[in-house]
Amino acid sequence: MRTALRLLLALTILFPLWGAAGGTRAASLGSVLPQQPVPPESRARFLLGQLTPQEKVGQLVLITFQGQSVGPDTPVYDLITRYHIGGVVLLARNNNIIGPENTLESTQRLVSQLQQNSWVASTQPSFDPYTEQNYTPHYIPLFVATAQEGDGAPYSQILHGLSPLPNQMALGATWNPDLAQQTGAVLGKELAALGINMLLGPSLDVLESPNPGVPGDLGTRTFGGDPFWVGVMGQAFTRGVHQGSSGRLAVVGKYFPGRGSSDRAPDAEVATIRKTLEQLRQIELAPFFAVTGNAPNPQSQVDALLTSHIRYQGLQGNIRATTRPISFDPQAFSQLMALPALQVWRDQGGLTVSDSLGSQAVRRFYDPTGVNFNARLVARDALLAGNDLLYLGDFQGTDDPDAYTTIVRTLEFFTQKYREDPAFAQRVDEAVLRILTLKYRLYSDFNLSLVIPDSKALDDVGQDTQTGFEVARQASTLISPDADALETVLSRPPQLSERIVFFTDSYDVQQCSVCPEEPVLAVDAMQKAVLRLYGPATGGQVQPRNLLSYSFENLVAMLDLGPGKTEVEYRLRSAQWLVFLMLDVNPERPASQALRRLLNERPELLRDKRVIVFALNAPYYLDATDISKITAYYGLYSKGPQFVEVAARLLFNEIRPLPGALPVSVYGVGYDLIQATAPDPAQTVGIYLDLPPTGGEPQSSAENLTQINLRVGDLLPVRTGVIKDHNGHPVPDGTPVEFVLQYSGENAPAPKTVTVNTVNGVARTTFPIEGLGTISVDMRTEPAVATTPLQVDVAGERPTETPQPTLTAQPTATMQPSPTPTLYPASIRPAPTPEENNLANLGGWLLAVALGLFVSWTAYRMTLNEGQVRWSMRAGLAALIGGLVCYIYAVIPLPGGMWLREHAGLFAGTLAMLLGNGLGLWGVWWWRNQESSRLLEHGNNQTEEK
Repeated sequence: MRTALRLLLALTILFPLWGAAGGTRAASLGSVLPQQPVPPESRARFLLGQLTPQEKVGQLVLITFQGQSVGPDTPVYDLITRYHIGGVVLLARNNNIIGPENTLESTQRLVSQLQQNSWVASTQPSFDPYTEQNYTPHYIPLFVATAQEGDGAPYSQILHGLSPLPNQMALGATWNPDLAQQTGAVLGKELAALGINMLLGPSLDVLESPNPGVPGDLGTRTFGGDPFWVGVMGQAFTRGVHQGSSGRLAVVGKYFPGRGSSDRAPDAEVATIRKTLEQLRQIELAPFFAVTGNAPNPQSQVDALLTSHIRYQGLQGNIRATTRPISFDPQAFSQLMALPALQVWRDQGGLTVSDSLGSQAVRRFYDPTGVNFNARLVARDALLAGNDLLYLGDFQGTDDPDAYTTIVRTLEFFTQKYREDPAFAQRVDEAVLRILTLKYRLYSDFNLSLVIPDSKALDDVGQDTQTGFEVARQASTLISPDADALETVLSRPPQLSERIVFFTDSYDVQQCSVCPEEPVLAVDAMQKAVLRLYGPATGGQVQPRNLLSYSFENLVAMLDLGPGKTEVEYRLRSAQWLVFLMLDVNPERPASQALRRLLNERPELLRDKRVIVFALNAPYYLDATDISKITAYYGLYSKGPQFVEVAARLLFNEIRPLPGALPVSVYGVGYDLIQATAPDPAQTVGIYLDLPPTGGEPQSSAENLTQINLRVGDLLPVRTGVIKDHNGHPVPDGTPVEFVLQYSGENAPAPKTVTVNTVNGVARTTFPIEGLGTISVDMRTEPAVATTPLQVDVAGERPTETPQPTLTAQPTATMQPSPTPTLYPASIRPAPTPEENNLANLGGWLLAVALGLFVSWTAYRMTLNEGQVRWSMRAGLAALIGGLVCYIYAVIPLPGGMWLREHAGLFAGTLAMLLGNGLGLWGVWWWRNQESSRLLEHGNNQTEEK
């Protein structure tokens, strides 16, 4: 016993000395355990190695299903529990979302039940027909995806309960990334409250040239027509979604690599775009670069890209009928992903999602007759092309009775091929690793409690109205006439005695097939807004009897009947103000043509009247002749209640001047977006020395020269002020600017010119100084703008010869990929530096050991005085062992120990030692009492026996 005590005392002394002498050795014991969360990719890679082929293959697919029933007797339950699918997509047309009553509650319950079904599968054994053995599946949360593009139907799946938010074009018209971020944050928070964890959006398509009436026209499903601004707004919206959802909502940018120039509806036929690769880089691909490898921070990066079924001549050469779409072409797909920004993003775990593989476009490509559809081969081709997650929408094979059968056969085909084909297995593993990595980014742990949404979170959903109103206010755009002419033709708002007739384009929609029909915009919405804001109860600017509302269908009926004494024609003739709320122009909806028909067929009904048109959708459906017959034409882009309210305020001149600007070209008024975003010739741009900021305004010449001493051989850094476009915004990044440096005096060096591109509206470069005298630096842009040149004086030459720098343009700032962090397994971490360990130092060690030995020796002597030699040894050893264990625990950075070290500093070791001493002595006391009780009971038993 004494030998053991001596050995323990030696270890007590040597262990802290080893840590103190080695600097980091004691701390390195703590590095065996994780100090930080394990990176998602490391966790995903570990889980991947434990999955069966069935589990891996199941993770590859997103499916659709019918209705809200997901119980054990439904196909979707079987696909989740037996085939371990990766996720589902909720769609209104599949009756997954009901309304208008209890939309939020029913959707949240549906999401919760789906996730619970996935968890149930992990508690029950499954049978592997290949190995003929049972196995227990791993719990992996489902992706629950939907599309919610704003502005209600037709491109938002949830029509009730959420806060009314605008569409993307309305955001683009504000030219304000902060508003895009706020909108994304509201949407992210509310979708996350429902339990939805994947957003199929935003669209990053560039509407370079609007094509009204063409099936592929984007309408308002884009931020605009300038690639730079689409990228900026896409970054801000994505950042907002991530922040609002607290990182629980994956953002899927669509439709990669861009379909803004498409002339076909994406779900009807595979379109062909004839552009060179360089054109694709500059236009279509630029926004996707902005939200992937060129994003300023991870929150501005999309988590995934949805690949569109489209063909590009610049990537695929001469396009023929047999040329595969990008989504099925491995060579073209790889060529795209090898572009620097996309490659960086892919290396960081970026996920690719196929567009719907059961769409009519895919079916017609594989079989133009539309008779045969080999679903298994379509899914295989999409996976091998480079799509990680396969969206199996409307996925029913020709010979299968239903989509469930097709999906099961596809998964079984994949599982068999995984076992037989190593190359296919490798591709599956690559895709599943990305899928699992993204799921670990959404959820730090695959724990059902983290995945199921909180019902209390619904209390805050649908309460935000201010964001939508601010977007409506800042997006409102005067399209025609210009502001000066408007003051002439519309110098006053409607008067109390004047009659106003409102015509509203509207149509009915349903949340689900059995839900009641409801209008996308009430026919009297504008009339009610005017009465609420300017009626008898709020100022009395209008009289209710002078306001009437009709639909565009009423207007079409009047036009079809021809001239006559109809009520609508009578009201048209008697009114002083005619106000039209216009949506899109859709050939499948004849009523949408009503305004154009009125302007062309009955222009006499508009004579001597004030005709006001509000575009509550894309602003380019009227041509120049149509617009010439209108008094004022405004763009509002969305039809939500806040936008109708802003329309009412515009009608009564309450909002002036209009802050918005058209985000797309509108040829009917001669507005070309490329020209609008070019430098405004009316501005004056200063040239400045590019010096570190000092807190004051930049000075062009004299004041800066008092701070620096320029000589021959120095470098002269210069920059422009902010160059603005015709709309008053900074010009897009990449706008070329030519700097010109000239010397004055005899034997002056030749002028130097350098062309650079702007970043955030500012151009920068550096010139080497080659001569004495006065230097003048000016700039040129296209179109030319007025400038304030920079003039500087060069005093003389440097005492020592300075190598002459070569004149080069300063490169435009580009986003460099962040260094990939080194990934450590869960059992290995980098050791902290010596300064991080406040315990393994000589002073703390001496104090702790001295007190520990003192307590141990005291316990030993006190117990020995009672004549208990064995218990005295036990008490001394227990006190010493307890103190040593607690001291070591405090050294290793574990919960409790880390807290103690942070709050007690150098005395943490001492406190830990005393705590351990006390615990050891308490243990001996408990042990001794138990032993005494046992002996007493044994003695009593012997007495009774006698």
